[in-house]
Amino acid sequence: MQVLIVQSCQELGQLWQRHLARLGMATKLVCCPDDAIACLSAEPVETIVLDLELKGGSAMNVADYASFRQPDARVVFVTGRTFFSDGSIFAHFANARAFLPVTTPPEDLATMVEHYCAEGC
Repeated sequence: MQVLIVQSCQELGQLWQRHLARLGMATKLVCCPDDAIACLSAEPVETIVLDLELKGGSAMNVADYASFRQPDARVVFVTGRTFFSDGSIFAHFANARAFLPVTTPPEDLATMVEHYCAEGC
């Protein structure tokens, strides 16, 4: 299973990466939207863990590009804000599978990602 993690905070992204690796997933961590788009252009990805609060660009653009370039990739959105807490993100992005607070324990996030990776395989 190939998982792309898009997280501006490298330490947090690496923490998520370690938990996903424990579940046997191959991961790639990028810290900016341009690198995420480059990765989506070059490599197949099954699931994307995408922080909505990216520095240097829009996470929405990344999710939008993923739906065009890799329509089967599922997106697990993560955020520290309450915007979209009404669930409307699912109306905006057909590839959205989960919407989690950034404070979600990494092992729980990894379990959610594992679930959505298995869903598409």
